[in-house]
Amino acid sequence: MNPAAIMKLMSAKNKFTSNHPKFSAFLNAVFSRGIEEGTIIEITVQRPGEQPLTSNIKVQQSDIELLESLKQMGN
Repeated sequence: MNPAAIMKLMSAKNKFTSNHPKFSAFLNAVFSRGIEEGTIIEITVQRPGEQPLTSNIKVQQSDIELLESLKQMGN
């Protein structure tokens, strides 16, 4: 990844954190203890005027490896 793309991504991350500080704090709390195999992650999306849509995943070892790779890219 080129330096300009990395800077653009970091800028977008900082803006997201600024716009959604509670969500960023939540993610920091969750990831500070690490995610282990067997953890269930659930997400709900509710568009205005629509019913919520919910899905979840049970974390597998390959998911953890992907998260670690992404984490290393951000450092």
